[in-house]
Formats: sequence, structure tokens, C-alpha cells
Amino acid sequence: MKGSPLQTRKQKLSPKASAAKAVRDLAAANTPVRMAKRADSQMKRRTKSSSFLKGKDYDHRTSAFTSVEFNRGGGGNGTKNE
Repeated sequence: MKGSPLQTRKQKLSPKASAAKAVRDLAAANTPVRMAKRADSQMKRRTKSSSFLKGKDYDHRTSAFTSVEFNRGGGGNGTKNE
């Protein structure tokens, strides 16, 4: 199995909306808080073995490595209340 079919779907946006979204996404990714979290995650990943980290992300809320599904899915509760 190559992966989730949900990951291969793209949003159907107009070229203008797509360009605006790219600008918003980049601005959100480069905020000081987001950059600090990204740097922290990268440092923590370097200290663990690669076999342990397969399919896991660092969860800053629980301060532990959790599965990608759990971390990006709001801990099983969805992402609307985050």
C-alpha cells in the first residue's frame, strides 16, 4: 500500500486562491513559535534511533513521540477544538 488516499487529494482552488493560500501557509510556518517548535522537533529526532521514529511525530502537547495519525488528528478528537 503506497499510502492514504487522502494524502493524494489536492484542494480544488483557483490559481489566485492557490497563490494566496501558499502565502498564508508560508507566513504561518515561519512565525517565531512555529519555527521554534520545528527546530525543537528536529533536535529531538536527532537524539533517537531511526527505527524508533518511523511513522512518529514529536507532540509538543504531550512532550513525547506519538504516531502521525494521533498527533495530526488532535489526539483522536479531531482538530476543530485545537
